[in-house]
Amino acid sequence: MKVHQCLSSTCIDVGKEHPGIRVWCFYLLPWVLGSSVMARRALKLASLAAAASGIYLYGNKFVDPNDFGVVRVGRAIATTAVITYDYLTSLRSVPYGSEEYDFLKSQVHLRSAERLRDLCCTNRGTFIKVGQHLGALDYLLPEEYTRTLKVLHSQAPQSTRQEIEQVIREDLGKEIKELFLSFEDTPLGAASLAQVHKAVLQDGRTVAVKVQHPKVQAQSSKDILLMEVLLLVVKQIFPDFEFMWLVEEAKKNLPLELDFLNEGRNAEKVAHMLKNFDFLKVPRIYWELSTRRVLLMEFMEGGQVNDRAYMERNGIDVNEISRNLGKLYSEMIFVNGFVHCDPHPGNVLVKKCPASGKAHIILLDHGLYQVLSESFRMDYCRLWQALIKADMKRVQKYSQRLGAGNLYPLFACMLTARSWESVNRGIDRSPVSASEDVEIRSNAAAYLPQITQLLNNVPRQMLLLLKTNDLLRGIESALHTRASASSFLNMSRCCIRAVSTYQRSKSRSFYRKVQISFTEALSLWQINLYELFLWLKGSQLGSWVIALLSRTHHSTY
Repeated sequence: MKVHQCLSSTCIDVGKEHPGIRVWCFYLLPWVLGSSVMARRALKLASLAAAASGIYLYGNKFVDPNDFGVVRVGRAIATTAVITYDYLTSLRSVPYGSEEYDFLKSQVHLRSAERLRDLCCTNRGTFIKVGQHLGALDYLLPEEYTRTLKVLHSQAPQSTRQEIEQVIREDLGKEIKELFLSFEDTPLGAASLAQVHKAVLQDGRTVAVKVQHPKVQAQSSKDILLMEVLLLVVKQIFPDFEFMWLVEEAKKNLPLELDFLNEGRNAEKVAHMLKNFDFLKVPRIYWELSTRRVLLMEFMEGGQVNDRAYMERNGIDVNEISRNLGKLYSEMIFVNGFVHCDPHPGNVLVKKCPASGKAHIILLDHGLYQVLSESFRMDYCRLWQALIKADMKRVQKYSQRLGAGNLYPLFACMLTARSWESVNRGIDRSPVSASEDVEIRSNAAAYLPQITQLLNNVPRQMLLLLKTNDLLRGIESALHTRASASSFLNMSRCCIRAVSTYQRSKSRSFYRKVQISFTEALSLWQINLYELFLWLKGSQLGSWVIALLSRTHHSTY
């Protein structure tokens, strides 16, 4: 009774704004929560409804089924019911923990991930955005899900030329031919919320034109409400399922991502903030031709940051790119507290400058940034300092201050993507081995209830940082530069600078400020000295010096 009352009240609240969702809730909830026989009837009813809708829509080229809320809702409910039924029945008669159980569970994960992927591709828009987020949660979700959902980055829908013309006409008040000398029909790239076209302005400037899919604005709020209701239903059936944080993040971030003027402001802010990095390029915004749904930018091109073959063909140092990417994100996270939270490979390009021969990193898609509070940023800095030094007492202290509680060992493993043994030994001591990778993935599946509990307890700011960490780790894995010593040294520098700046701002004593600055300089000098030692150790000159010292030592004795 409590389950029914809880879900019914939820449906009433949602239904006040969206009656279609209320109707589907009241008709399908009793079956979803009932016996397996009733679940089968629910699936049959959903199939019949879908078939009836299909008969009407077939041949009517002017009607897009996705425009009908009941079609999108019905499709989502049917998919959720099938996935739920699969988990409930497929593993019921198999002994828990046996080899057969693990095999069947992996098969259910894969089938469910494929159904979820197909739902995202069909419903498009917000569904693809959330699916992409899930696909980036390596070490938080079973591999079958992350591997299957990663394809959503390359399978986003495209708007037609007519739809693009309509958005530009409505927002800029002119036709495409009036604004541009040329406008390429085929988009450079299509994402869940928008697509980008190459064009040439009347004055000859080559630009990138980002145009929002026309129906995303209208559908996004309804889609988020639908996901919220479905996740509540699943949570009642599987109490350990704790993914409401995902919906909360989508509700907060989606309106920001749908405002392209906000994206333009973010681009200018991060370009100014990181102007000292001469290897970073951020496209210039043309404000006179930008609106909430259309963004005109300087055109920039290059290879994707995870394309090692492209870098090797163009003489780009893979290790340098990895180091510089680490510098960028360490500066954003620890020093500035303003973090680009969507660094998937399509948003980070690399290109070698013909004039200087230097490799540039091009940062695109500035719609989603996380602003870190000062207290959170300081705790996060000190936690990473403790992790790098393998100071377990401070790891526990700052993990708990960030909401991890007694799950701080799991939290440390999630942040570093290393085993607890490696965390205790020191994450900079040895690279990630293949066996450790397998161990981490198997533990992610085994500790899923604890992981979801942890994600519900940590500050909301942490969620996007975890996603960002996973995306950056994926890039490092593709480039074979993961867990290099230089990346930890750069993080250490930024943490020291950030903590010292904070301490100076809180101190009123001139002597104390000088003391803090001296300690900061000494710590940075020690890091530089250690980095020089590592360079010498790995260089030819270092090998000669070590060989010379060895011969001198032997001749002495």
